Amino acid sequence: MSQKPVSFIYAVRTVSGQEMNVALIMRARAEGQKLPIRSIVVIENIRGVVFVETTYPYYVDRLIYGIKHVRGRVPGKVNIAELEHLLIPKPVIEELSIGDEVEVISGPFRGVRGRVTHIDKASGTIRIELLDASYPLPLTLKADFVKPVKKAKT
Repeated sequence: MSQKPVSFIYAVRTVSGQEMNVALIMRARAEGQKLPIRSIVVIENIRGVVFVETTYPYYVDRLIYGIKHVRGRVPGKVNIAELEHLLIPKPVIEELSIGDEVEVISGPFRGVRGRVTHIDKASGTIRIELLDASYPLPLTLKADFVKPVKKAKT
């Protein structure tokens, strides 16, 4: 029974804002040349870097050769532990606190802004008061229906 070779993660520097284009070109090239590339990852929070998982850096060098927006491969390997916190999304309710300004992104109140007045982590809901209303109008929503706009001043 043969074992699969151990794979490592390598970082490729790109022009900022061109990460997705470079990743798509890399994917097409890896499939066309039948290179043993296990994954190509673009992380939203990291600009100018594409991560490639393969067994040897030689395959990354072959993969990126001549791609217009590539600036080169970062020497060495990337530790997966350094990337884990970026790959696993945090729930929106964990980022919110009372007094934060949020925007409703789903439902009939979409596009409306409000200030958080109550957080219920057990049920995953928040209560907001609409900022544009002429009188205080409390609204209870699922935390997934809002996105944070501005943190409260502490």
